[in-house]
Amino acid sequence: MKKYLVACVALLLVVSCAPGSNKDIGAISGMIAGGAIANDLAHGKKNQGIATVLGAFIGGAIGQSIGEQLDEADKIMASGAYTKALERTPSNESVVWKNPDSGNYGSFTPVKTYQANNRYCREYNQEVVIGGVKQEAYGTACRQPDGSWKVQN
Repeated sequence: MKKYLVACVALLLVVSCAPGSNKDIGAISGMIAGGAIANDLAHGKKNQGIATVLGAFIGGAIGQSIGEQLDEADKIMASGAYTKALERTPSNESVVWKNPDSGNYGSFTPVKTYQANNRYCREYNQEVVIGGVKQEAYGTACRQPDGSWKVQN
């Protein structure tokens, strides 16, 4: 389940560059991620469609809440730390970020690097503290042909 939280946070960071309010961007990101997660978890089950809709609804509510709490500077700092960690940080070393204005902070720690399907992939731990509430997650990102990193589900 933690990998899904990473996917949600990463999606929120990526989509945050789009125009719109943090609240709207968070809600849309959460709906997409929540629906995808629920669909994946209910794959092949009788109520897969209902689970997908409920996942999108719940994901939208959670994403909206996170979007309201992360300001633009938080997102820029977190995204920079995420990229630096994946690009050039040795395994088991953390890249941290902190916004002194909002008090929010976090870290990304690559824990393993490997090749899969001729692409470099990195497993990592992520910690984000928003409004004093810590959220931890584990995920994997793989380098795409264009050089960007994509969180794997």
